[in-house]
Amino acid sequence: MREFKTWKRLSVFALLGLLLSWILAVGGCTPGSNRGATSTQEVEFWTMQLQPQFTDYFNQLIASFEAKNPGVKIRWTDVPWSAMESKILTAVSAKTAPDVVNLNPDFASQLASRNAWLDLDAKVPTGVRASYLPNIWQATTLNGKSFGIPWYLASGITIYNSALLEQAGIKSPPATYAELAQVAQQVKEKTGKYAFFASFVPEDSAQVLESFVQMAVKLVDDQGKAAFNTPEGKAAFQYWVDLYKNGLLPKEALTQGHQRAIELYQAGEIAILDSGVQFLGAIAKNAPAIAKVSATSPQVTGKTGKRNVAVMNLFVPRDTNIPDGAVKFALFVTNDENQLTFAKAANVLPSTVKALQDNYFKTLPGNATPMDKARVVSANQLKLASVLIPAMKDRNLLQKAIYENLQAAMLGEKTVEQAVADAATEWDKRS
Repeated sequence: MREFKTWKRLSVFALLGLLLSWILAVGGCTPGSNRGATSTQEVEFWTMQLQPQFTDYFNQLIASFEAKNPGVKIRWTDVPWSAMESKILTAVSAKTAPDVVNLNPDFASQLASRNAWLDLDAKVPTGVRASYLPNIWQATTLNGKSFGIPWYLASGITIYNSALLEQAGIKSPPATYAELAQVAQQVKEKTGKYAFFASFVPEDSAQVLESFVQMAVKLVDDQGKAAFNTPEGKAAFQYWVDLYKNGLLPKEALTQGHQRAIELYQAGEIAILDSGVQFLGAIAKNAPAIAKVSATSPQVTGKTGKRNVAVMNLFVPRDTNIPDGAVKFALFVTNDENQLTFAKAANVLPSTVKALQDNYFKTLPGNATPMDKARVVSANQLKLASVLIPAMKDRNLLQKAIYENLQAAMLGEKTVEQAVADAATEWDKRS
């Protein structure tokens, strides 16, 4: 629920046509790398589905940069979510990519493995890198090289139906997966409903895969081989298999994605929704009665205490013919001042240390709304948050191997031990 596919759905509600989808279909834009040399440098900049909500913000941002950098012009193109992935793949392959592009690290890492992005370690001074949250900067490194500049963040929270938990005799929402299993049992016994919904569809949410990391499972080793065929890995498999076999997860968890969790929560059929702050607005609009009894708490986590964060970054293609200008603009977009302004406008979190220290993310106004409370909860857990699934090649295949074998164990087609072993073998034998 916390990966960028979920964020793709967030764009329906509050900004964020951003945190999950991707770019390219080069029709109508003059490719950055094909621009001829002129007295004026042009930096081509692509974002994801930020118009029209943030048109004024970006026009002002660009005007400010151009005023401070005579001789540099920014050409801004906003790309729809649905077009982003195919567009950037096509542009990178054709060496016509924009000079600065907005992507999430998971997809960008696939291109990083093909050496598509500029190595930023030589372009961004150590002191400038230190202005970003270190765990967030680390999310865009591969093989020891930095390939992206952090922009805005979202750290998922627990949204819960306080009335349904009260009906089940539960005084506070679960903080750990162990507590979540207990709450699931109690909610089912007392109300006949489910406590929560987690998707095991390989192409959908990475919540379950992230839970492995939170439960102290190492997914792959330093050579990229499966590292989860361990006691910890088997325990994580067993956790989810037990929940399903004991009737504490809806059967459609095997066939439906995170959108089903949202539907069930808004219908009052589950008590807990693992999602983003932005969904509070959608709940208030679509299910006002549920919104009135909804409250928020930090993410559920495992014994590691780790929490996930979704990241949006800016990337500079290796083939750009103006690398210095592109990096300068990307650093301008993501500096303390501009990140704070954008975070407040878009209801997201900044990725710089100074911006995050602003009182907006620490204290509540006297008339605090549910959104205000959720923002502070989300910001407070950033110190324990990171991108739980690191940048790696074929991450989608890792999720597929684990989820498909988890499903087989849930359905009784394999033992947990066999499912774990088969998932590891499948990953290691990928072509």
